[in-house]
Amino acid sequence: MFDIKAIRDDPQAFDAGLGRRGLNPHADKVLAIDAARREAISKTQSLKTERNAKSKAIGAAKGKGEDADALIAEVGELKSKMQAGEEQVRSFGDEIETLLAGIPNIPAPDVPDGPDESTNVEVRKVGTPRSFDFTPKQHFELGEDLGLMDFEAAARMSGARFVVLAGALARLERAIASFMLDLQTSEHGYRETRPPYLVRDGAAFGTGQLPKFSEDLFATKDGFWLIPTAEVPLTNLVREQILDEAALPMRMTAHTPCFRAEAGAAGKDTRGMIRLHQFDKVELVSIVAPAQSDAELERMTGCAEEVLKRLDLPYRVVLLSSGDMGFSARKTYDLEVWLPGQDTYREISSCSNCGDFQARRMNARYRPSAGKGTAFVHTLNGSGLAVGRTLVAVLENYQNADGTITVPDALKSYMSGQDVIGPQ
Repeated sequence: MFDIKAIRDDPQAFDAGLGRRGLNPHADKVLAIDAARREAISKTQSLKTERNAKSKAIGAAKGKGEDADALIAEVGELKSKMQAGEEQVRSFGDEIETLLAGIPNIPAPDVPDGPDESTNVEVRKVGTPRSFDFTPKQHFELGEDLGLMDFEAAARMSGARFVVLAGALARLERAIASFMLDLQTSEHGYRETRPPYLVRDGAAFGTGQLPKFSEDLFATKDGFWLIPTAEVPLTNLVREQILDEAALPMRMTAHTPCFRAEAGAAGKDTRGMIRLHQFDKVELVSIVAPAQSDAELERMTGCAEEVLKRLDLPYRVVLLSSGDMGFSARKTYDLEVWLPGQDTYREISSCSNCGDFQARRMNARYRPSAGKGTAFVHTLNGSGLAVGRTLVAVLENYQNADGTITVPDALKSYMSGQDVIGPQ
């Protein structure tokens, strides 16, 4: 959401920001509704002043024994007009909120302009892809040949875009998640959290999934949404709260399942684990004071990168262009891991600074230690990392010519020292 006062003060800047997102100007429409609302407020206040004056006149007339029936009738009429005016004020307010709720965040000044992923900017590459003396397979070929990855069994019970992992691969996925949590909590200062997996409308609205992206979510019949990422419950922990500045930054992490309808993914990644309806992720969320958020994005991205470094997986960092960022983000770095089976880099994490965009939707504030009043916090989120895609990357980068998988050194202690995963 946006500060209506900021739009009043500089409508051109607001429209310029939307233009960078490829959207048409909205300032004139927003300000027209805002002007009508402010006029309705003024008229209602005038009616209230007039009613108060006539109410006093009624008291004075009765005190003198005079007939006050005409004044009483006028006060009743004014009360009806006031109620109509208050309803008009609410209606205009709802109209503004509905309009602004569907508009994405304004890109930060250093975000490259462009319509889509083709205009993203590579920031750095880390690690050198391994040279194989055989043709590397894709993860689903490896997993199925091992007898530990079953898409057909999943389809029989749940349909497409699900998988069943068994034996050592199920344990390897658990090991990856545990390794990520231990790293982020013990070395990077994130607090492990176990949030709900079901949220109501207000929580999904707060982080920007609703109202625009309801088709990407799974809904229950009794008013809940399955979380598409732990960003939703973790960020909403500060919903409608006023924090002391001394409590910032707040850094939280959670390992949860994530549920996505993948409504726009028809025909994309139909084989394998890259794009599933249900997958696991270790999420990172930071709540910070505004002055900290730019540095916090760099820090969070580094925390996510460290997972890839410890696993010795080649990757690159990409700064997303204005047309490729998520709805709530003002700046985003994607981490893309090298997949030799696909001979390309694929996204494994997105780390985003949302500024005060989500905080305004959640009414999440803090009390600065210097000065008076409150201000909106800034929120950040990132994957640290997507667990299933990390499993994919480990399988493809650590595969051997005989189809076995070497267990990365960083994960061996989580696998009871197992060095190699073979057919079962």
